[in-house]
Amino acid sequence: MGLGGRQLLTACSVAGAQVSPGLAVLVWLTAHCCCPQAQGLSEGGLDASRANPWAIANTSSLLHNFWCQPASQLPRDQLSDLIRGMATQQALLRAWQLSCLANLVTLRGLQDDFELHPPDLLLFYDLTQVREARCRAFIHRAVQGDTELLANLPDQRAALRHMALACLGGPRLRLSASDLLLLGVLVCDMDASSIEAADPRVLENLQRCRGLTTTQQAALNTLLASDTWGGRGLQALGPLATYISPSLWMQVQEAVGLDFFRGMVATYRAGQLSQRDARRFVTGFLEAKAESVSSRPKRGTGRPCLRGDITAATLHDNLFLVRYDCLQLDSCLGSRVLTANLDPLLQHPLPAECQRVVKAKLARVYPHGVPEEQLRLITSLVYLYSRSEIGQWNITSRDTVVALLASDVALENQTEAVLQKYLDHNGTITGALLVAIGGWRLCWMSPRQIQAIRPSEFRQAGALDISSCPQSRKDVLYTKAREAFGGARSTAAYYRLMRPYLGGAPVEELRHLVQANVSMDIDTFTTLNPRNLSVGNVTTLLGQNVGDLRKARSHPTISSWLRSLNTSALGELGLDTDPASPPGPAPQSEGLCRPRRLPAGTDRHSIRVPPAGSPPAHRVYLPLAVALPLGLLWLLHLGSPGPSQDSLWGSCAKASEDGTAPAPHAGKLRLRLRVELDTHPVRAAGSGPRGPGHGPHPRDLWGWSLLTPSSQDTELE
Repeated sequence: MGLGGRQLLTACSVAGAQVSPGLAVLVWLTAHCCCPQAQGLSEGGLDASRANPWAIANTSSLLHNFWCQPASQLPRDQLSDLIRGMATQQALLRAWQLSCLANLVTLRGLQDDFELHPPDLLLFYDLTQVREARCRAFIHRAVQGDTELLANLPDQRAALRHMALACLGGPRLRLSASDLLLLGVLVCDMDASSIEAADPRVLENLQRCRGLTTTQQAALNTLLASDTWGGRGLQALGPLATYISPSLWMQVQEAVGLDFFRGMVATYRAGQLSQRDARRFVTGFLEAKAESVSSRPKRGTGRPCLRGDITAATLHDNLFLVRYDCLQLDSCLGSRVLTANLDPLLQHPLPAECQRVVKAKLARVYPHGVPEEQLRLITSLVYLYSRSEIGQWNITSRDTVVALLASDVALENQTEAVLQKYLDHNGTITGALLVAIGGWRLCWMSPRQIQAIRPSEFRQAGALDISSCPQSRKDVLYTKAREAFGGARSTAAYYRLMRPYLGGAPVEELRHLVQANVSMDIDTFTTLNPRNLSVGNVTTLLGQNVGDLRKARSHPTISSWLRSLNTSALGELGLDTDPASPPGPAPQSEGLCRPRRLPAGTDRHSIRVPPAGSPPAHRVYLPLAVALPLGLLWLLHLGSPGPSQDSLWGSCAKASEDGTAPAPHAGKLRLRLRVELDTHPVRAAGSGPRGPGHGPHPRDLWGWSLLTPSSQDTELE
């Protein structure tokens, strides 16, 4: 082969793969099919000639703006190194990145190395592929991850809990200390009865929960009221102390309770406790104190202020709310002290009643609206103000907008009104401002305000999270995003920029993405409006991630779409079974299924090896110009030096229900390809090589864009 052929081989092969002479000749012969696809990384593909530098670079730079599609073209060993680097550097990826990366791990057979992978990634793995013998080790590492990442995959979260209980031998009446050590954060999904019956160590598990349901809170207080925690101090409860009921606080010694209250307020004022948790704690504690030793004077006694006038020094006392309840706050706080000390006053986690007292006092001091310099201090009170009251404010500074909206206190009406006052004073909604107040604030902006955002500022803001927006706002934001990103140089670049805003995309746009083979992640799919998409549309749109439908079938978006399908369509997706019983770990006899020889008489041509979790494979139609070189490539691979033909079908082909399994080929191979006489170009969508010494996997052979079959179909043997 000449110099030109060697150059073509270098451009069209993947770094790290061993290439046989026959394969080199074939690549040279079919260069017109291969080379146009090796065109750079920036537009969504990975230039094969740059694969090594891309993978050898610092892992942190690879993970910055991580995108699954380029990573899918990395050789197996480099992908493994990348994932291990994530664990070493404790890199944080988002759910949409982790879900598709987990599918790459399964496709490349890397899931068995889970002990070297980041715990967050394990949450998204195909749980049916975990060996039963390693079930406990897998769960122990997975529960160290952030299970809130599975917010859009409710069935995966349920399957994880089911698998953990299966590792313990099945559901139990009482969870022991060792059981709880294994379950970790999964206890947060347990019902109240299981929590009440568990070993006292369950309190340590519950400390990891983002929040407790009402019934879980009741179970917690039942545990705390029993003798099982008598030796534990309040400090050991950590965030669980914010859920203690008033009746239980009344059983705590006064000196101990006051000392704990002082410490909790100090923690809140230092910014280490959320306003929601702090207010819940203060409300429960003060309610108990009011019932035990009431300092409330009866209305109309003529002695309104019993505790003495509130001073600046009083407001710096962390027991201020214990000494002054809301009635005393109203009676003892003067206007001068209020206006001069508004910041230290609002640094206390005031109950809602006390907040209303402060708002009323401010209205008396400032009858024509709170001045702008004070507005920056009343963030915790914003939710109490009506649109008409906000209409009296003067908001001229971006800093004021950020102060009022950066927290999660302001609601829909306040968000729109605050921004409108800013716009009325010639303010501009910039990309930096959108980032500062959070993308979810876009959900509460009026369509007119959204249209006022310049495309350049929208581009500067980048990917904003609008998943919580109502559909009407998603539609408006999609139009704005199209205006900002419509000039992208390629479909891949366009998809990257538009991904967060596709929830408002019309069905025509989604069908365009279907044709582009974007391999959409399941997290993004849950934000769409897929009502008019066919099974074929969704299967192609998700690509290698289609198996994730099972992990999210209970999500409102997906369950609504699935209800519109008939039984046959559900079967095509592999979703015609009852989801009530998630699969447990694979029995040891299956493991990660080893290849076995076919029983005599079995037609090997009927065998299909789809990726794990994928629906049944569809017949694929290829142009003749592609199918012929592919057939030659496969035949040359069989005749080239390398692994034995016993590895032809890979190392993880799952056994069928009747016990038969794909087997290595022996002797004559009959290759059947169904092709279409068409000249339309197609784009490879395979997952790339499986490392040095390995040929293409059978699923790689079929990983091409689908074309509509015609009457000119030809069968080759």
